[in-house]
Amino acid sequence: MKTPVLLCVLLFVQSWSFEFIIDGEWESETSGPLDQYHHSGRYRRNVLSSEEEEDFEAIQGNDITVKSYKVESRITSRFAHTTVKSSVVNSGPSAQSIGFNVQIPKRAFINNFTMNVNGITFVGSVKEKTVARNLYAQARARGKAAGIVRTNSQAMETFRTEVHVPPGSKVEFELHYQEMMQRKLGVYEHTLHLQPGRLVPLLQVDVYIFEPKGISFVTASNTLGKQLSELTKISHTKDKAHIVFKPTVQQQRKCDNCTESSVDGVFTVKYDVERESNAGELQVSDGHFVQFFAPSDLSPLSKNIVFVIDVSGSMWGLKMKQTVEAMKAILDDLSMDDYFSIIDFNHNVRCWNEDLVQASSIQVNEAKNYVESIKPNGGTNINEALLRAVQMLMRASNQGLINPRSVSMIILVSDGDPTVGEIKLSTIQKNVKRVMREEFSLYSLGIGFDVDFDFLERIAMENRGIAQRIHANHDAAEQLKTFYSQVSSPLLRTISIHFSENAVNNVTQNRFDKFFQGSELIVAGKLQQSDYTTLQSLTTASAANMDLSIQTEADILGLDSVLSTHQHSFTGFARQMWAYITVNQLLAERSLASTAMKKRGITQKIMALAVEHQFVTPFTAMLVEGQDQGRAERLIADSPRDSKHGCCSATAPLSGRQTVHQLVYSKPPWIQATKAPTEEVSGKVEEAVLNFVDNDPHFIIHLPKSKMDICFNVDSKPGHILNLISDPGTGVTINGQLVGSKKMKNNKIDTYFGTISIYSKTHGVQAIVGTNRIDLMEGRNNHSFSWRATAELVLNRMRVSIVKEEHVTVTVDEKISVMVFLHRVWKKHPIQVDFLGIYMSNTNKYSTQVHGLIGQFAEEPEVKVYGVHEGADPKKKEATMEVKGNKLAVTRGWQKDYRRDRKRGSDVYCWFIHNSGKGFIDGSYTSYILPQLDSFLTSI
Repeated sequence: MKTPVLLCVLLFVQSWSFEFIIDGEWESETSGPLDQYHHSGRYRRNVLSSEEEEDFEAIQGNDITVKSYKVESRITSRFAHTTVKSSVVNSGPSAQSIGFNVQIPKRAFINNFTMNVNGITFVGSVKEKTVARNLYAQARARGKAAGIVRTNSQAMETFRTEVHVPPGSKVEFELHYQEMMQRKLGVYEHTLHLQPGRLVPLLQVDVYIFEPKGISFVTASNTLGKQLSELTKISHTKDKAHIVFKPTVQQQRKCDNCTESSVDGVFTVKYDVERESNAGELQVSDGHFVQFFAPSDLSPLSKNIVFVIDVSGSMWGLKMKQTVEAMKAILDDLSMDDYFSIIDFNHNVRCWNEDLVQASSIQVNEAKNYVESIKPNGGTNINEALLRAVQMLMRASNQGLINPRSVSMIILVSDGDPTVGEIKLSTIQKNVKRVMREEFSLYSLGIGFDVDFDFLERIAMENRGIAQRIHANHDAAEQLKTFYSQVSSPLLRTISIHFSENAVNNVTQNRFDKFFQGSELIVAGKLQQSDYTTLQSLTTASAANMDLSIQTEADILGLDSVLSTHQHSFTGFARQMWAYITVNQLLAERSLASTAMKKRGITQKIMALAVEHQFVTPFTAMLVEGQDQGRAERLIADSPRDSKHGCCSATAPLSGRQTVHQLVYSKPPWIQATKAPTEEVSGKVEEAVLNFVDNDPHFIIHLPKSKMDICFNVDSKPGHILNLISDPGTGVTINGQLVGSKKMKNNKIDTYFGTISIYSKTHGVQAIVGTNRIDLMEGRNNHSFSWRATAELVLNRMRVSIVKEEHVTVTVDEKISVMVFLHRVWKKHPIQVDFLGIYMSNTNKYSTQVHGLIGQFAEEPEVKVYGVHEGADPKKKEATMEVKGNKLAVTRGWQKDYRRDRKRGSDVYCWFIHNSGKGFIDGSYTSYILPQLDSFLTSI
């Protein structure tokens, strides 16, 4: 947790001189991650009292005039650059101190500060802390120093500057900070604290958002009071949003005649982005790339949870009441697929149930009754409680109770340090690490400020989890429930995001243990010098009963050209986001480093990056320099030793190295397009290799023995479901549902296949291919994917290969393979609609029971064509066909095979049978109309 910065500057009337108070010490590189606690107790924090928090004002001082107070945030692709500016005049009769205070998010890095006092400008630059100290040493001897202040605010920290100026002086302050937006529960949230402390002639907040893929929604709210809640204006286009808050002086007043400002609270902007597919979003800019991955429409993985609850005496009262309230709601949220148990501990450790149990309504109610009966007392034995929780998960795993694709986690809730059993924090950390398996995760929730949150954060990070501080107040129960909501729906596990090794370098963490619904995984890196015009990424992961591989690509130059045309976008977002993620990950890595040498090596990397990208971190400081009467004046602002930012929630890295494989879609031989056929004198065509249905809908049946193709149309109605393959022997049925054209053409509604279903009853899995998306279903599990990304999915003996905006190949048991071809039309076309074509191999291995409009020809009938003669259309010959005991009048024509030429197609010559294939197919086409997409054909 990074802490706020205090920069105090005292300027006197005749000569410039500065006074500061030093607080806190420089961190030693030789100390271990836990040693500091044993040498001097817990690190002392300077904490603002609640009264000081309530009295917080952005501008402090008597008899001063605030000319303006402006806040501007530019959010580009989830990265925010915020600037806070204020112009102040000492309008009093004597010299006085003017304070400039800004509350910023704890996850933000300050990256610039300037101050202009009566024309003298102090400009900030970030340097290594030791370098800054050396430059500052002489100034400190003259009374200059830097100070550190901490607040107990839940998510904010305070930057403070104070300057002493003569009457009539004008002071301008400007602070810059940067942060990456974190997606939680499906929302990005940008928070600004507005507390100017007085009426301001020009008070304005501007938030500019630019998201290249589009903004799905944007809202703005504040806690400033009803009279100000309606003043926010939002303008919103597809990919841009502008939020403005600009109250007049009269609107700022608490009452009509009041001189006090009512602007005192939080201004919050929430938004989310459009996501075209589950492939994520790859962006390239300024020689860097960022991959965003936030899939949805996936069935959640089942969970195995052990709740470990501190019930020591310090939990008595409101803490326990809030914990019980939250636990009851959390237990109610468990699904029947989840397994759980509860361990509560004080000086002793008790288990509600020694083994994991299924979250049935009976077991959940019993657990709720147990939690309600807990009476806090005694000491705190964290070590034994955590070891017992790990043993419980291991026992369940060894007994085969844990689904290999499920997620196993321990959720620890505690409000204090260990006082019973093993109390040495480093030993507890080692004990838990030693027994934890890679498939288990630990999440730590620390209630209040008595708990050693640094320890909870380290032990969670080391075991693929995260930690969160819960503030012990009236809404602690809501904080607990909100945290659980963030981890209650795991959608994927063992996620890897890879890029071609010769295309990128310096890639941030790209392997993640879990992905939770509503969150987002982000990977960034640098581009290598190359001739590539596009960058590709490959994401692999495991979902509920499904493995997936998804490919994404981005134009290397496209985004930069777009950004150059946007006045309020942040053009350096990709470069700074890469640095932001890298520094945070190094800070987390350093906190877990086991030796002083490792810590020093990581510290050097952090300092180099922070200086290059101008971030104030625990190991860098901002040196603020100005000139007065020909001599340099130096001030220093630094961040304290606490380096716990925490990056990328619920994204703990996996151990080991994984080989990078590029996803290259390999078409089965039968999908390769044949050469355009030519008609021979005999009326036969070159041998094709498949049967297919395309356009409106034209059936083409290839008869290899007769060396000819037969065509027929089916003139059915929109909404009808036609059976193509029905094979009880293999348990596979393939059906297509018709859609109609937008308008009649020649007094007729044309029909096309708008949905194709491939269902394997044997394996209980179904693929439904539509023109908008592809759904994979197995029981209660439902996974949806877009046409806008290349992907390969494996779900219980069914393999689905998606080629972006082209086709889907579905293979069942490596025996039956189907390609569904996507036809896109102009969205504003007055008649046509998007539709699908379906292509099937003649080598598919059906059983002898197969039937359907196509399936019945797996056993080729005898066909004889004779009496070929000129027809009414000189381009189309006519003949007589004998098949299945019927004599049919047929016409020579051609249909289109779109495998080679997506737009125009290749001609396939065939004998056309009229009247919806009557006489060629068994019975009437109406016999092949089914009630549902997964229905099998009854007897004809």
